[in-house]
Amino acid sequence: MRTLFLTLLTILLTLPSVAQTWTPIVDEVYLQEIGEQVETDTPVSKVAFHEGSLYALMGGDLYRLQDNQLVKVKDYDSPATELTVLQSGLYVASGEVLHRFIDGEWGEIQCEGGIRGVCEHLGQVWVAADSGVYRLVEGDLEKVFGGGRRGGFTSFASFNETLYFLSGNRLLVYNGKGFEWENVVEWGEFLTRETRDLLPFGNRLLIATNRGLGELRGTALTLVRGEDGLPYEDASCLAPGFDRDVWIGTSYGAIRWTKEGDFHYFAGDRWLPDNQVHAIACSTDTAYIATDRGLGIVHYEPYTLQKKADYYDRHLEEWGQKRLGFVHKLEWNDEKQEWMREISDNDAGWSTHYLAAMCFKYAATKDPKARAEAVDFFNSLKWCEEITPIDGFPARSIWAVGEKGHQAEGGSGGFAAEWHRTEDGKWEWKGDTSSDETDAHYYATSIFHDLVAEGREKEQAIEHVERISDHIIQNGWTLRDVDGKPTVWARWDPEYFHSDRGLYARGLNGLEILSYMRTTLELSGEPRFASAYQELQNMDYHEEVIAQKLTFPPGDIFHSDDRLAFYAYYPLLKYETDPYLRSIYRRSFERSWEIERIERNPWFNFIYGALTGMDCEAAQAVENLREWPLDLIDYSFQNSQRADLYTQAGYTPYADGIRYFSPRERGPYRWTDSSLSPDGGAGGRVVVDPSGWLDAYWMGRFYGIILPPKTEDPSLLGVEERDLNLGAEPYQGPPRPELK
Repeated sequence: MRTLFLTLLTILLTLPSVAQTWTPIVDEVYLQEIGEQVETDTPVSKVAFHEGSLYALMGGDLYRLQDNQLVKVKDYDSPATELTVLQSGLYVASGEVLHRFIDGEWGEIQCEGGIRGVCEHLGQVWVAADSGVYRLVEGDLEKVFGGGRRGGFTSFASFNETLYFLSGNRLLVYNGKGFEWENVVEWGEFLTRETRDLLPFGNRLLIATNRGLGELRGTALTLVRGEDGLPYEDASCLAPGFDRDVWIGTSYGAIRWTKEGDFHYFAGDRWLPDNQVHAIACSTDTAYIATDRGLGIVHYEPYTLQKKADYYDRHLEEWGQKRLGFVHKLEWNDEKQEWMREISDNDAGWSTHYLAAMCFKYAATKDPKARAEAVDFFNSLKWCEEITPIDGFPARSIWAVGEKGHQAEGGSGGFAAEWHRTEDGKWEWKGDTSSDETDAHYYATSIFHDLVAEGREKEQAIEHVERISDHIIQNGWTLRDVDGKPTVWARWDPEYFHSDRGLYARGLNGLEILSYMRTTLELSGEPRFASAYQELQNMDYHEEVIAQKLTFPPGDIFHSDDRLAFYAYYPLLKYETDPYLRSIYRRSFERSWEIERIERNPWFNFIYGALTGMDCEAAQAVENLREWPLDLIDYSFQNSQRADLYTQAGYTPYADGIRYFSPRERGPYRWTDSSLSPDGGAGGRVVVDPSGWLDAYWMGRFYGIILPPKTEDPSLLGVEERDLNLGAEPYQGPPRPELK
């Protein structure tokens, strides 16, 4: 039966190959958000941008933003309540006085009754007050209509040569003689009882309400709500943006509604000092967001992904995230009040993303610095095996005795850390190595061998995987630690697969061990690895891999395993040529990809596109890369309160979580984390390393899924080098020893 199957597959494989179906994405110039904050003890109630300066009302007085501080400009006898910029100047309403700032001079205009708002209509300044509606004529207010509407006005605006007023849940127009509400809204939906603001925008009049946005076109009113993509419905204010966009303030964050119709949500500690937004003002490239605890400032700067990659490279250096050929996240030390490197449970594994990134970068650009980095990081990967007294047994991490940092005190899965000191007393290495690290070794070493290694380096790469594979084979498909027992998680033996702990690991762990042996066979060509690979097939390991991705029960869904699976898929499908096995591996890969697709993980997407040539949703992956914040501090984030918690069109949530959240809305993350998690973060106490981002970007560049930038402007291709220390102190300890 298998012979017939192989014959049919061979015939199929001789047919013309399926054309590449993913569409390359040009690295276009885009606008990168950069966040800042100005914290205050008093709520900022209004903001306006005038003649190059940001003005704000705080505690009833007027302030100007200078050197990232709000400096008082004027105080008033009556608290200022309105701040407006018109073509004719800056206007501040204080009680019954309208203060006007023109050509560097302040003037005062008296008005009966409390001023509710100021706008420009048909070339004149109009004022709405409790006592009526006025227009400014030759420096004085002339009453046009007396007797303000009972209950007052929420807002008013000039739209389509008509003055529109909000009062309660009524939208009124001023017809030149008085107010009317008939024939203002004839079709569509009713406004809610709470209306807050009006904004003319093209042929639409937008209305901020507590249940979303109203859109008036002609006399037809529609509401934009959560099901339409609006992240939060309780809108407090509206402001025109700088790129045909609209900014929406809410009681839980700010929203940018782009000209393409997308909603960008800014909330939480990353973007705002407080989520209650009172007002927003925009310059030509910056949004200023007034909250209860100060200003959130979102600045936009032209970037390319290549420039962002260079920025993240610099970030690793300036923040002290590189040490001894490893990369590290940083953790805040309360006692010392400083950032420190975490010498973690899995430094070797995390660092392979940076190693792979430099390999792909060198292959794509021939940059000698990238090659030097790749060689350096491979040497540290190899050192992890050489430092232990057990042939082929790699350490999880390496610690210099007495160095400054946070040494991991626990192991994976809640087990105790196992640190062992070397004979010379200089180092400690972390044991109880798991499949996580092993996956990383084979993934990165295969890429280094194929794309970077030369001469002796190729031999070292081959020797490295040979030694680990020999250890696994000779120890009954396990990694055996110093106690002579298999480690907790590095087991690929049949006995483990029939145990309670290993029952659900057969698919993933079977995929891993098949990938290890096939990779070692490809690199070394040694018959013993062909025999080992065949032995695994004789035990039917390959038949378990199709359903390796667990989707049930929910308690067994562990997103970190998805990263491990894609580590294993990459070299296995890159090297395997047997039609029968490829059919099984592809079915497994296609199943996993379909489940993961909703997460829009660029590393997953590009591995899929590289290995299959199929559409890998490159546009969504590039969008993810662009939306990563430059600030890599891991702040807390919350999205479970949102109104748009639905599954995006075209996706099915096969496992836990119902929708994808952008890095803008959650922050930077390693590929172990799920982008479907609405809430989380480390409260600003961790700095994430960008190695995963770099791996995905340079993989995309190497395979042509991302094309180079078209621009030749050097300011858009990289960032300047700086001699700064922004995070952990530089490593001071013994150098890495010479490798064998």
